[in-house]
Order: sequence, then structure tokens, then C-alpha cells
Amino acid sequence: MKKLNISKAKVIIFITDFFGILAGAVVLAVGYNMFMVPNMLAPGGVSGLAVVLFYLIKSPVGVTIILMNIPLFIWGYFTLGPRIVMQSLLGTFLFTIALEITAPILPAATNDLLLASVYGGVVMGVGSGLVYRYRGSTGGTSLLSLILAKKWGISPGQAMLWGDLSVLCLAVFVFGSEAAMYAALALFVSVKVIDAILEGFGHAKSVIIITCCGDEINKKLLFELGRGVTWLEGSGGYTREAREVLLCVVTRQQIIRLKSIINKIDPSAFVIIGNATEVHGEGFKRAEEH
Repeated sequence: MKKLNISKAKVIIFITDFFGILAGAVVLAVGYNMFMVPNMLAPGGVSGLAVVLFYLIKSPVGVTIILMNIPLFIWGYFTLGPRIVMQSLLGTFLFTIALEITAPILPAATNDLLLASVYGGVVMGVGSGLVYRYRGSTGGTSLLSLILAKKWGISPGQAMLWGDLSVLCLAVFVFGSEAAMYAALALFVSVKVIDAILEGFGHAKSVIIITCCGDEINKKLLFELGRGVTWLEGSGGYTREAREVLLCVVTRQQIIRLKSIINKIDPSAFVIIGNATEVHGEGFKRAEEH
């Protein structure tokens, strides 16, 4: 009998993914049961449609979500592969179980539609973002957004936004235009939170320095800031004169010191500073295994 070769690292990754998806599913269920369902807010997608059907025909939200996800699981299997689909099945199962368990024990957090849409959107965004972060989904437009991101490179948050619009339109006829507009606000907030969790909050800064004093600036950045520098060769578009181009990534706290160093050595240097939403490598976090 052939022995299975499963490394310790893969087991750790699986366990981490499982608990990450579990945490996200529970947070997402809390967002629905405390903010969305009590205030008749259907923020799009299969889950939002399940809320609509709950008020129309009293169908259980969890059961509706599972039944409507079957076609997406089949599409996802051929587009994303079996691993993502299995984690999506896991996320969907955990989400629906969490919905049914927490529904009778969680009271409505507020009856104010504005507060429910904003805070509900934040909670749902955190939950969905955690599930995405650990390479899973809760099915519905969550899975659909991963499929669209894979096929066309759309960010998961934006793909989820477009996939949810049809349900928002249906909510206008069922709950009225005001509730639908608040649901759209909740969706917008959740999309922003999802993208922030997946892409980071810009804790690092990428810096491009075009200068004639590359050696001095390079040494200062290496020994005073402890940051590596990549040396590029460039030339002026008009003069065609050679230019020294330095590329460096620093933390947000180091940016003031970096500008001071450059200003002292070469006040005429051309400097471009931008947000580096995710950085892997020495001095920053290690790349995650996918």
C-alpha cells in the first residue's frame, strides 16, 4: 500500500486555512444575523437573495444558500481547481451552520438602517476578507468573484460588487427603494473592507530616486535605514543623459528619515513615493504559500 507523502508544512497550512475560514464564516454570520436580516437589508449575491426569499416564502436562509451554490461549485471546479472548490464548500458549510446556530441567540444590534448598513458592511467585509485571505470563499458571489478574478484579473471586491447588483435590483421591488439603497451602502462598505484586508493598508512605501549621487544615497539607505536598494540604469527622455535610478522599499515610519537623507545629499533629486500595499522579502513578511 502506497504511503501518503504529506509534509508537516502542508498540514500546518491546511489547519491555518481551516481556522481562518471558520473565523471568517462566523464573523460573516454575525454580520447577517445582527445587522442585515433584522433590518431587511439584502446586500446582494446568493446570501442577499436568501434574505429576500426568507421574507417572501419563509425559506431557511442557510438551506437556500446551499441549494443555490451548486451551479457555482461546478463552474468553480473547472475554473479554479478542486482545492479552491473544496475550501469554498467548507466555507459555505461553515457559514450556513454559523447562520443557523447564531440566528436564535444574536439580537438585532440596531434598528437604525444607516447604522445597520455601515456597521453591518464592516462586519461582513471583515468576515469575507478573512475567508478570502485563507484561500476560501462562502460560495455565492464570493466564489463568483474568485472565478472572475482568475479569468479577467478583476479584484475580488470589485467583482463581488458587480455580481451583487442584480439582487439589489430585486430588493427594490421586495423591500422598497430605501432599504435597497441602504443595502447598497452596506455592500460598498464591505467591498472596501475586503480589499483593505486582502491588499493591506499601505504600511510600506516604495521609493524611486533619480539622482546623480547614487553611491552616497545608496550607502546611507543601507547603513542608516538598513534597507536594501536596487540599482537601475536610466537616461533622460529629452537630454538622453545617463541617470542613476535607485529603487527602495521602506516602512511608513522611515519615510521622513529617507527624505531627509536624500535632501542633504542631493536636493535636486527626483523622488517618487507610493504605497506598497504588500511586500514580501527580507525585512518584510515572508511570501505565503499558495
